[in-house]
Amino acid sequence: MSASRPDNAHGPPAWRRPASLAWTAAALIAVFYLLREHGGHVLGWWPYLLLVLCPLMHLLHGHGQHASHHGHQQDEA
Repeated sequence: MSASRPDNAHGPPAWRRPASLAWTAAALIAVFYLLREHGGHVLGWWPYLLLVLCPLMHLLHGHGQHASHHGHQQDEA
């Protein structure tokens, strides 16, 4: 039996690496303190942010449900 390496032998995914976790934690802490200190300013922009995020999320996520049906034909029996 050969000593084969498992499929994930290249290391953990990018989001599980210690450096990525540290940067994510630092970003969350920074956002928390910014919102705490400047929450009044941010709350005034929420309606505009929601209006911008809706089409942006639609563009980034695409038509996942519709795209999964392309090329698939249903069997009629």
